[in-house]
Amino acid sequence: MDQNLIDLLKRVDTPTVCNAIEVAQGRRGFDRFTRQTVLSADPQLPAIFGRARTARIRAVAPPNEAAEVIRERRMAYYKYMAEAPSPALTVIEDLDWPDCIGAFWGEINTTVHKGFGVSGVLTNGVMRDLGDLAPAFQVLAGSVGPSHGFVHVVDYDQPLEVFGLEIRPGDFIHADRHGAVVVPEDVLPGLSGAIAKMQASEALILEPARMPGFDFAKFEEAWAAFEKARV
Repeated sequence: MDQNLIDLLKRVDTPTVCNAIEVAQGRRGFDRFTRQTVLSADPQLPAIFGRARTARIRAVAPPNEAAEVIRERRMAYYKYMAEAPSPALTVIEDLDWPDCIGAFWGEINTTVHKGFGVSGVLTNGVMRDLGDLAPAFQVLAGSVGPSHGFVHVVDYDQPLEVFGLEIRPGDFIHADRHGAVVVPEDVLPGLSGAIAKMQASEALILEPARMPGFDFAKFEEAWAAFEKARV
């Protein structure tokens, strides 16, 4: 994948990417984005982007499988994450949703996954250790809590759903403090141009609106230019 595009997608926010996808597709109505509020471990971190590596967990009750089965699956999960092609991010569905209680994401797992080269995580589950998370590793979660409960990996490399968004392994995900979006693979070649076009058209309104003396007449003029630029 083009490194220039990867760098660009880390610089722009997720609302920009949502808008740019519609520009690239030439129509409104793109709907593969999260539907609920996410919490960001560090709202100042840039966006994360990459192919999804997926897993599902539970934590409210102890697993009913043998301990060696649970351990073997967890080690297989870590191997799966360690072998993720770059760029990659982790997506975890907590099956206890909406009553999640066990934090899978804290100091240890953020440090381990960062070491694997994963750029961050999107989960509807719990995060903790907010002062001790791996630096520059973004955690976008559903809640904050103190305990890991009985957290265990149920499966991995399977389709899942977080915050109302269905995600398949390998989907391109862009995410930040606003939420997440699945970027259709067929729009990637034109996405840089779509972002540039969208930003240029929005500037036709934003720049006049920030100038002294801006009024409705100037807004009408700016809006007409904006609509023409979007065609």
